[in-house]
Amino acid sequence: MSDRAPQPVERQLPTEEARDLLALVREIAQREIAPKAAEEEDAGRFPREVFTLLSASGLLGLPYPAEYGGGDQPYEVYLQVLEELAAARLTVGLGVSVHTLASYALATYGSKQQQVEHLPAMLGGGLLGAYCLSEPSSGSDAASLRTKAVREGDTWVIDGSKAWITHGGIADFYTVMARSGEDGPRGITAFLVPADAPGLSGAAPERKMGLKGSPTAQVHFDGVRVPDGRRIGEEGQGFSIALSALDSGRLGIAACAVGLAQAALDEAVRYATERRQFGRPIADFQGLRFMLADMATQIEAGRALYLAAARLRDAGRPFAKQAAMAKLHCTDTAMKVTTDAVQILGGYGYTADFPAERYMREAKVLQIVEGTNQIQRMVIARHVAGPEDR
Repeated sequence: MSDRAPQPVERQLPTEEARDLLALVREIAQREIAPKAAEEEDAGRFPREVFTLLSASGLLGLPYPAEYGGGDQPYEVYLQVLEELAAARLTVGLGVSVHTLASYALATYGSKQQQVEHLPAMLGGGLLGAYCLSEPSSGSDAASLRTKAVREGDTWVIDGSKAWITHGGIADFYTVMARSGEDGPRGITAFLVPADAPGLSGAAPERKMGLKGSPTAQVHFDGVRVPDGRRIGEEGQGFSIALSALDSGRLGIAACAVGLAQAALDEAVRYATERRQFGRPIADFQGLRFMLADMATQIEAGRALYLAAARLRDAGRPFAKQAAMAKLHCTDTAMKVTTDAVQILGGYGYTADFPAERYMREAKVLQIVEGTNQIQRMVIARHVAGPEDR
């Protein structure tokens, strides 16, 4: 092994507790996640037992209050945990991010009674969540969703279909946005729906380019009855809840993207320092050295960007613009870095014998989920130049 092999990421963490937490996460990632990642992704196997372990280890509710089973950690720490998990296997990092997103509405907008009743199981009881906003005909234009929620006394009846749902069909609970009133964003309400509700079903998972171990599926609601006690927030508040959740969720995607890019860089460095041509390691050649330098620089810039946004969030300051910037930059970086990693490995990079090709396939979806990067540019531009004239 070359003495120039990649080194662990040097992290700036706010407390000794956070450093111990990251050490635990690295241990779990190296022992339980990374060794099986390639085989299980190729087989399309979702590692539910890993999420059970993460829940038991207190890692599925890190940014939420300890009184409900959470970890009371700032986003600055939580996102670095996500990065480490995603570097070991994106299916796991993304899954934790989605579960945190699915828990956000109740943790932030739920009543005290709802939080006491449901959050402990969601955050530390082994449950897995899914977030249901997108539909077959409403993706970027989420405010046009058609899934309906009709009130009948103290019960709501939900009918419709959601699309592109991570953990669709295997989740234990779904945070669902449904139309309870007028057209547009003001007619949408949020609900917490248990997976065993009669009339709720998951379709067959989508056949995807990458992330084959993470099920993405449509979820169908056929007369699903939900008590009003599972309505989150006020009637008509659902869309604002959804957008607030996505601001935080985009930081999760940014951190996952940096983790994936870091894994690709580490693989490229490892290969380039061991592969010899013309009598010396290929890492000695300027063409590859400059590629590695650019990859490392973009990853560090992405990490700094998502952490800056996280610190704004932790301080209670507006961070929507910075979250969009982080999601945009970090996922574009992941796509570029993973593509360059394949190039550095040459023909080997194109084979499934090395993880670089899997990293490249996985990176693409990060430019799409939780708001495409075109949508992120629109969000950023509105903050910079004001809303568009109509």
